[in-house]
Amino acid sequence: MDWSILWDVISDALLDTLKLLPFLFLLYLLIEILEHNTALSRPRMLTGKAAPVLGAALGTLPMCGFSVMAAKLYSHRHITAGTLVAVFIATSDEALLVLLLSEMGWAAKLVSVLSLILSRFALALVAGYAVDAVLKKKTVPISHHEHGHEHHEHGHERHEEHGHGGHVREEGLETEEEHEGSCECDELSACEHRHENKWVLYLLSPLGHALQVAAFVLAVNLVFGLVAAYAEEALTAFLQGSAFWAQPVLCALIGAIPNCASSVVLAETYALGAIGFGGLLAGLIVNAGLGYAILLGGERRRGLIILGGMLLLGIAAGYAAAGIGLLI
Repeated sequence: MDWSILWDVISDALLDTLKLLPFLFLLYLLIEILEHNTALSRPRMLTGKAAPVLGAALGTLPMCGFSVMAAKLYSHRHITAGTLVAVFIATSDEALLVLLLSEMGWAAKLVSVLSLILSRFALALVAGYAVDAVLKKKTVPISHHEHGHEHHEHGHERHEEHGHGGHVREEGLETEEEHEGSCECDELSACEHRHENKWVLYLLSPLGHALQVAAFVLAVNLVFGLVAAYAEEALTAFLQGSAFWAQPVLCALIGAIPNCASSVVLAETYALGAIGFGGLLAGLIVNAGLGYAILLGGERRRGLIILGGMLLLGIAAGYAAAGIGLLI
C-alpha cells in the first residue's frame, strides 16, 4: 500500500468535510428557526415560484455544499422536489475549476465552461418547474366548502371543550399538558419542548446535527476517495477506450458516484480530449456530489426515484449534445 496516497485521501477528506461543516451548521440553524419559531412564516424564496431559479443559481456556484444543503432541506420539506432537482442538475462541484486550470486553450475553456453553465442552468429550470408542476397536479386540494365545514366543526369542538369546563373533550383534541407529555420527537419533527433553552435549541442542537452529518460525510469521502485514488487511472483509461456513442451512458453512471472525485475525473478526462462534450454534460448533470448520499440516507425510495430521473435526463441531454456537436 502506498502510504502517501492514503495520507492524501485522508487529508483531502478531512479538508472537504471541514469546509462543509460551517454550511451544515447554518443549515441546521435555519431548520431550527423555521420549525420552532411559530412567529416566522416559511420564506417564500424556499417554496415560491422563484425557488427553482434560486436553486439553479446556487447550484451553479462551484461548491459541493449546496447539494448537501438542498438534500437536507428537502428531507425536512422546506424546499420542493423541483428545487432539489434544480440544484442537483446545476451543481458541478469542482469540475469547472478543473477545466479552468487545465492545459486547454483559453478559447476552448471559455466555450466549454459557458456551455456547461448555460445548458445545465436551462435544464435545471425546465426540470425543476416540470417536477413541481407534476407533483402539484397529483395533490388534491381541499375545496372551499370542505375547508369551511372543517373549520366550523373544529370551532364547534373547541366550543364544546371550553363550554363544559374541560370535562368533555372531542376525540383528536388534547390538552397542552397531554401534548407535552405524549410528544415524542425526532430530528425531522417540528415538535420540540416549548420551554427548551434557546442556547440548546439554536446552538447546541444545530451543532450536534452538523457534526453527525459531517461524520457521515467524512466516512463517505474516505470510502469513495480511496476508490477514486486507486481506480482513477482505470476509469480514465476506460473512458478513453469507450465508443463515442457509449460515453453519455458511461459518464452518467460515473457522475452518479456520490463524491466530488467523480466530477474531477470527468473534467480531467474531457480536458485530455478522451471524451466528448456530450459525455461530460451527461456526467455533470447527474453528478450531485454528496447530495445523493445524504438523500438516500434519509429517504431511500424518493432518493432512488430522483436518482433514476437524473440518470435518464443526463443520458438524454448527453446524446442530444453529442448529436448537435456532430452537426456543427
